[in-house]
Amino acid sequence: MKKTYISLNEAEWRLLLYALNNLRSTLISEGRYTDVVDEVMLKIINTPIRKVKIAG
Repeated sequence: MKKTYISLNEAEWRLLLYALNNLRSTLISEGRYTDVVDEVMLKIINTPIRKVKIAG
């Protein structure tokens, strides 16, 4: 499987977690499994923050 890297600012990071949490809540209310969403949320939460220099 190919790894893909994305760069997010804090607002985008929070929005992504909010959207995943809403998806998780929807899946729970439908009685479906949330394993994949849980794994992705944990990866995003535990990702180290890296400072990137932007030329300009």
